[in-house]
Amino acid sequence: MRSEEELRGAMERQADTVRRLCLLHLKNEADTEDIFQTVFLKYALSSVRFESPEHERAWFIRVTLNACRDLLRSLLRRRTVPLEEAVQAALPAPEHNDVLEAVLALPVKYREVVYLSYYEGYTAPEISRILGKKVNTVYTLLTRAKGQLRQALGGGEDA
Repeated sequence: MRSEEELRGAMERQADTVRRLCLLHLKNEADTEDIFQTVFLKYALSSVRFESPEHERAWFIRVTLNACRDLLRSLLRRRTVPLEEAVQAALPAPEHNDVLEAVLALPVKYREVVYLSYYEGYTAPEISRILGKKVNTVYTLLTRAKGQLRQALGGGEDA
């Protein structure tokens, strides 16, 4: 079990990443708060020692993604919130709606790599380690995601 000081430090470093990942996957604030608490509870009870700040961040991303997937798979979840309603609740300012809607419309496997690459700034090799996929698979997913986004947003071939 970790000290209160360790928990506070981790929350300062990782809270934004955990919240953004949750909102990206769950698309509503209530579920985001639930998963946020779950992730940091797992951290508090975990005895894992991290080799570096990158290792800690990757652990938080992996645990957050797994917790989000578990929630989305639950039968109760599928019966309680219509997707269209959840997306509307999570949308930011109107000037960003087109891009956000296009990203949210992507299948999960594409959304994850787009988020990790463009928002978190990870490279393809880093994403491959975080997601447990081959590097070439990550490159392929990014290329396909960009193509789908280009098509959804009406961009040209060289956009």
